[in-house]
Amino acid sequence: MKPHAGAARLHPRWWDHQRHLLSKLRDAISRLLDDRVKPCPGQLVLDLGCGDRPYEPLFRSRGCQYLACDLGGEVDVLLEPGRPIAIPDASADGIGSFQVLEHVWELDWYLGECHRLLKPRGWLLLSTHGNWLYHPHPGDYRRWTRDGLVRELHERGFAIEAVEAVVGPLAWTTQFRLLGYRHALLRLPVVGRLILLPLTCLMNLRMVLEDLMTPTPIREANACVYVVLCRKPAPTPNPRLCVS
Repeated sequence: MKPHAGAARLHPRWWDHQRHLLSKLRDAISRLLDDRVKPCPGQLVLDLGCGDRPYEPLFRSRGCQYLACDLGGEVDVLLEPGRPIAIPDASADGIGSFQVLEHVWELDWYLGECHRLLKPRGWLLLSTHGNWLYHPHPGDYRRWTRDGLVRELHERGFAIEAVEAVVGPLAWTTQFRLLGYRHALLRLPVVGRLILLPLTCLMNLRMVLEDLMTPTPIREANACVYVVLCRKPAPTPNPRLCVS
């Protein structure tokens, strides 16, 4: 694990080429945790596909127990695609899954394991891309519309509570251009970096203004990232077992 890499994703600087997206994503996750999840101290949270753990502080600062789970690296639990995760059923109060789902080929396995590991009424806080460039890590398989992502989760047994749309089309088209400029300028030994720093700051500022200008319905239907809060429903009582 590289703590500095995770910290850079959680608190990106103005010269970070993904600052606007990462800041908006962090804010959406924090808002849903505080306004809707309201985790109690001691609750167990699994981060499935944790990477360099950028969002670990969001859970630990709220008193949660945190388990890092991924395909490799310094993790608490190792993930093996297609195999049950080595954690007992209904163990977790919550699961975080951030920018992972587009890299998962076996959705039934991944979301099925999320469902299995959660306690009844346990929550899944998940983010994934609506619109983004191809970025294999190691694979990159899907993009979602808002309706498509909600239906994928609903059909796998989750009750949807909230959806946040992060970064609208005016801003994410600027983000795409910035990624292209960065790729081209980094090929120039010295002058490229000198140009890139102020250009990145200016385009990050432009994205802030563009998102402020974008009408909410347009952003919600055409977001760069969707953050979804859903829960594993509690079992429905069998009326035949009720005693009158």
